[in-house]
Amino acid sequence: MDKYGDWLIMLVASALLILWLFRLFHRWLHEPASFNRLKLGKGVPLDPNDENVLFLEQNGYHVVSGKHRIPIQIDLDGHELDSRLYIDYIAELDGELYIVKTARDRMPMDWTGSGIRDRLLVYALLLPKCQGILFINVKERSIRKVVFQL
Repeated sequence: MDKYGDWLIMLVASALLILWLFRLFHRWLHEPASFNRLKLGKGVPLDPNDENVLFLEQNGYHVVSGKHRIPIQIDLDGHELDSRLYIDYIAELDGELYIVKTARDRMPMDWTGSGIRDRLLVYALLLPKCQGILFINVKERSIRKVVFQL
């Protein structure tokens, strides 16, 4: 009986190992290529007197990190171009992370579907684990939450 018990344990352990390897391969195969590539650090240290940080905290958000600069290299017809994206803040509410963009006078927001898409979709695609984008305007005392569903 001991001989068959050992085989049964080995068979169950092998089946579990094969199932685990299959799930690992399936997840790797169906995951987007850059899904976990971008890891944000702490960003620029927060200024405790920053009006944007104070406004977010007054509305229940906890600002996790400051400005992030994300470098982008572009190849245009064989010529290297450098650009960058800026994330103003990362904020948290009820365990959910949000990308924060602040309103700027020189770049007014077009609140149409195409305007929002053109301006903010890149951030949702850049960090898919975030729950959305908060667009804050301290002068108007408004926070608009944008969530893209693809």
